[in-house]
Amino acid sequence: MKKYVVVLAALCLAVFAVSAFAASDDPIGACIYKYDDTFMTNVRRAMLAEAEKLGETLDVVDSQNRQPLQNDQVDAHISKGVKALVINPVDRTAAEPLMNKAKAEMLPIVFINREPYEEVMKAYDKIWYVGAKAEESGTQSGQIIADYFKANPGADKNKDGKIQYIMIRGEQGHQDATLRTEYSTKAMKDAGFEIVELGNDTANWDKVQATDKMKGFISAVGIDNIEAVLANNDDMALGAIEALKAEGYNLGDAAKYIPVVGVDATAPALEAMSKGELLGTVLNDADNQGFAAVKIAALAGDEKPVTEESIGYKITDGKYIWIPYQPVTVENYKEFMK
Repeated sequence: MKKYVVVLAALCLAVFAVSAFAASDDPIGACIYKYDDTFMTNVRRAMLAEAEKLGETLDVVDSQNRQPLQNDQVDAHISKGVKALVINPVDRTAAEPLMNKAKAEMLPIVFINREPYEEVMKAYDKIWYVGAKAEESGTQSGQIIADYFKANPGADKNKDGKIQYIMIRGEQGHQDATLRTEYSTKAMKDAGFEIVELGNDTANWDKVQATDKMKGFISAVGIDNIEAVLANNDDMALGAIEALKAEGYNLGDAAKYIPVVGVDATAPALEAMSKGELLGTVLNDADNQGFAAVKIAALAGDEKPVTEESIGYKITDGKYIWIPYQPVTVENYKEFMK
């Protein structure tokens, strides 16, 4: 008899879980700042997979890195009668007018990857943010470099006890770029190293731009003086590696190797690690960011409670879902390859 009671209880729980996400006919409208960003492509795929799993229709569009276009796309979503919005803003400062558009229609809005300012988050009761704390990724990427120098004294080419490095940043004003830059350098200092910045420039998360910037740094300071490269994301790290490879570096000769670290743990980055071209990266969990955003939009769009139990993620201050980063090194990178 007890066996049947347990089975019945399990069935009831399963039915409850499914019913919690019983989809309405109205779609969820989503905007991605640009489709050719590798990380956001992975987030988008996760969103679409979760929407299919939940029986939701996700209408997702490419904002082509143009805020005016995204503004029009949000208007179009609203006109179509979406039940919720998931927005990856082109410009962080545009979050407020986008929030106001949603608020005027009493539509739930979930921001992803680019965090709105605190006052924007406080101005509406149907707003959430899904992302990761950028300072964690900065700390972990700086630690990867520090650990490498501790394990490989020869990485200090000029034997001065300092790390001479290049910093390649994401876009100007993006909180992730600012915090990853700040905390990666702090982590190297906290590990006991003096650091010397040989070059620092913005490449807007873009591989091609990063290749060009790295070529400029090599010309300006000389490749023999560069001991490490930190990039705010993997695309830029891989761009820097292309410039190094053009100089005969990071091609397998241990005497001609400069450690490069990125952030995101994208498939191309993991492939570069398998070839010994990239030292390390930090997992920015695209899957769980995409899953969480769609779960919130689906529930809130159907006027159902958004709780830790209903979405399966911790909620901070009722509005923030922080997905933790994980360091990816030569010891564990294979675990992250799909």
